Amino acid sequence: MPRIELITDVPAAPETVFDACLDVQLHTVSMGTSAERAVGGVTTGRLAAGDDVTWEARHFGLRWRMTVRITAYRRPHGFTDEQVSGPFGRWRHEHSFTPDPAAASATLMRDVIDFTAPMGAVGRIVAGLVLRPYLRRLVARRNAWLAATLAQRPHPAREEGPRAGTDGAA
Repeated sequence: MPRIELITDVPAAPETVFDACLDVQLHTVSMGTSAERAVGGVTTGRLAAGDDVTWEARHFGLRWRMTVRITAYRRPHGFTDEQVSGPFGRWRHEHSFTPDPAAASATLMRDVIDFTAPMGAVGRIVAGLVLRPYLRRLVARRNAWLAATLAQRPHPAREEGPRAGTDGAA
């Protein structure tokens, strides 16, 4: 079974990153290159334990639908989504969030994705040669977008500097 593991430094607290990863609108924007959108189940707001969402996206020139369920939910430490129906023989994506020991109010976000493709031996070959590298790039791009987006938000541990238009003198 192919496995993808990624670790991304995110300049935000684990609670913030956890919530952002379950936000349907942020997910949709972050996956803009594949025109991904929620078309069933929970289609707005934040996903929670037991929720289903059906994503529709374009990959390899084809439109795909996949319904996933949040099968584990441990705020702010992690959650797992698993395919209920869709193109994969199996899809399980574990998301975990731990404080970054090297940076205050930052998070190490870890993705572990286990999947299988349908069609037996042919599917295994396609999964290894095509799907695994494609999905790794897709998730890495999404994670980079998320880290950059959260870096722009107000950060509770940062002290505010001088306000715009002032020199900071009292």
